[in-house]
Amino acid sequence: MKNQLKGFMFYVAFVSSLGGFLFGFDTVVVSGAEKGIQSYYGLSGWLHGFTMAVALFGTIAGALVCGKPAEKYGRLESLKVIAYLYLLSALGCALIMNWWALVLFRFMGGLAVGASSVVGPMYIAEIAPANWRGRFVAFFQFNIVLGLVAAYISNWYISTLGFDNDWRWMLGILALPSVLFAALLFTIPESPRWLVKAGNKENAALVLDKIGECDVHKALSEIEDSLGGVAASEPLFQRKYFKPILIAFFIATFNQLSGINAINYYAPRILESAGVFRESALLQSILIGMTNLVFTMLGMVLIDRFGRKNLLYVGSVFMTLALLSVAAGFQYKVFGGYLMLASLMTFIGAFALSLGAVIWVLISEVFPTSVRAKGQVLGSMTHWFWCALLTWVFPMLVESGLASYTFGFFALMAALTFVFALKLPVTKDKSLEEIQRELTGS
Repeated sequence: MKNQLKGFMFYVAFVSSLGGFLFGFDTVVVSGAEKGIQSYYGLSGWLHGFTMAVALFGTIAGALVCGKPAEKYGRLESLKVIAYLYLLSALGCALIMNWWALVLFRFMGGLAVGASSVVGPMYIAEIAPANWRGRFVAFFQFNIVLGLVAAYISNWYISTLGFDNDWRWMLGILALPSVLFAALLFTIPESPRWLVKAGNKENAALVLDKIGECDVHKALSEIEDSLGGVAASEPLFQRKYFKPILIAFFIATFNQLSGINAINYYAPRILESAGVFRESALLQSILIGMTNLVFTMLGMVLIDRFGRKNLLYVGSVFMTLALLSVAAGFQYKVFGGYLMLASLMTFIGAFALSLGAVIWVLISEVFPTSVRAKGQVLGSMTHWFWCALLTWVFPMLVESGLASYTFGFFALMAALTFVFALKLPVTKDKSLEEIQRELTGS
């Protein structure tokens, strides 16, 4: 019976993490379609940049607005709405005939991505056993990277088929996994912690029993005690939540200001400037994505064994050295394109093992149940704000001859991640209620 229950928990984690797959796929699939979109609509440079960035504006909005629905209607119902948004966005981008509609549907896809980054990790953290929580939430990050790789491969394959306006196929193919995600969400239960908060203790007990909780009565008592009769409208910005707020803000900030999405989005441009693989940008992207995927898998395996702090220690050192190497390459022209590629691969591997694996786990577990949705919104909003800003300014910095200083700044942020890790509490193998007592004293 125990093995069956564990198997069901794996299934729940798999289904809920499919939102991460759609997140990763939707975020980067436009990289293969952007030239076709610009040509088809005859866009100026400014309008082309806006078209590419509009989904990122959507992510900020999605992360901002999804907290209240997740609190009022539940984590599971919110995930279903997110799946429908992904589906409508994909179909709309594939079938529309004018630029304004394309912008609208890309923005809609961004809404789904931003909401996914909040609700997905929150749901998994609330339903997973303490000793598996890190791996299950990190599985969401694994699916983000898997979606990223799938998008790169899909773009490359569709580009070989000779379709007219193949960018429509590239954007529309996301409809297939979106339908699968929406259908499978009807086979998994609601978060037991949300059910307790909503006053549905009986169903919460059934869910806890189904996922393999050994002592359901004790687990329910701890969840009820952690809520302590707190109202659903309790504000996040209070003195007692100061530590969780700082943790969420800084992990999201270092995650983005270490430069990961500048490299993900502009790797072909970076490598071309170093004189390598000029004619195979899509294949380069697959190589970068596969490196990310392999080390994300490693991080997922290690996060509950070695803890969040230790992964950040190791990853920050290698990220700093790799980024300094890239900065030196731009400044002094000390090595050729292949060594530049090796440095970028080292950074991506170290990032995936540390900041990439840890961010959604840490944000989802440091806030109490009473404000977890609001805390997840704060962390995701911070993440997407820095992502949008960096994506916007990075090409201008590189074109202005400031690439070496930009990567030097990224290296500084990676080094500060080590300092941040020194101050982190240990959350490994602790229940969400134990973490709450340690961080808030309640």
